[in-house]
Amino acid sequence: MGNLLRMAWRNIWRNWRRTLIAIIAIVLGLTLMLLMDGVIVGSITASFGNFIKLQGGNVQIHAPGYRERAERLPLYPLENANVIVQAAQAQPEVVAASRRINTSGMVSSREGTFPVAIVGIEPEQEAPVSLIAGKINQGRYLTSRDEDMILVGKALAQRLDITVGDRIELVGRATHEQTRRRTMTIIGIFNLGLGEIEKRVVYVSLAEAQALFDLRDQATEVVVMLKDVGQEEQTVAVLQAALPPYEVDSWKTVNPEMRQTEQRHKETLGMLGFVVLLIAGIGVLNLMLMAVFERTREIGLLAAMGLKRREIMTLFLLEGILIGVVGALMGCAIGGLIVGYLSQVGFEWGILSQATEVLALIGDRIFPQIGIDVVIQRGLTIVIIAALAALYPAWQASKREPAEALHYV
Repeated sequence: MGNLLRMAWRNIWRNWRRTLIAIIAIVLGLTLMLLMDGVIVGSITASFGNFIKLQGGNVQIHAPGYRERAERLPLYPLENANVIVQAAQAQPEVVAASRRINTSGMVSSREGTFPVAIVGIEPEQEAPVSLIAGKINQGRYLTSRDEDMILVGKALAQRLDITVGDRIELVGRATHEQTRRRTMTIIGIFNLGLGEIEKRVVYVSLAEAQALFDLRDQATEVVVMLKDVGQEEQTVAVLQAALPPYEVDSWKTVNPEMRQTEQRHKETLGMLGFVVLLIAGIGVLNLMLMAVFERTREIGLLAAMGLKRREIMTLFLLEGILIGVVGALMGCAIGGLIVGYLSQVGFEWGILSQATEVLALIGDRIFPQIGIDVVIQRGLTIVIIAALAALYPAWQASKREPAEALHYV
């Protein structure tokens, strides 16, 4: 086997131009694949990360019975919400935890009355991890001292024909089923590029929501933001054990449709990767077939010198594998360095980020992400593809009759 390996290595560099073309094709294909992997994973991570921020956090904690009526955003006050926040902040993977009041209501102006979700937040606690805080288009973000102030989305502001400083009516239902109405001043307008969300959600300070809904010093949920997406299951298990009376859910449970979207994105990534691998495999197959036909006389000479058919087949198979290994190593190195660099600096994708609401959720800048395990997996796959692509040409070479091959012109 050692002699065949040395022969295979010499053979692939005898016609170095052909080998170089094959290696360049593999390197370009693998680099493109790794870059594509990084961009897709980075965009998925960004979109789900921003979606989680809009929902308040990776994990949400509610009072018993909330799940059954979650779609109605019921006002079920939490007992000892501060204790829940402390329990969440004690976990090492938790970045922030804050209290909220989240329920439904309506806003109205001279242009009409529209249903909205009313969210009372602790602005100072949420600002460092809030997507809304960084998307203020006009005015400013809320503070905990704001009274009769409200933060609305750009799409809702256009719908109500209002701007910063204007006043609107906010209507909600308190825990005792009495309707509460309050005149609010627009303190800020946020622009996410997500019209449906901008129309449906308004924000007030937690103190303002407590006064409006008669929930003195209370909250209806605690939202928990984690360092990374994917840590939810472990955190939910720990918090559920520490807080047995409460309902602890991750964003996947609260929004199952987003989990389905995540699965579809992964399937799309797999399909695109398969296409690139197929193209690379066809390229190697074509080059190896050319090598077999060009070296027909050489194959006959090797057979005449005593090389068995399986040895001839192994020789050509090794050549394909070696080309795949060299291309995979170079492709992994180049592709990994490019993705690693872009993961630090990112890249702008301009007007495309506003093309649809899904793309707007990704943001204006993409930071590709890829793990070393994915790089190794892609490299090994390329080597396997090269070996499979060389298998048929190697089999064809082994079938050549020595006498016939020696007379081939």
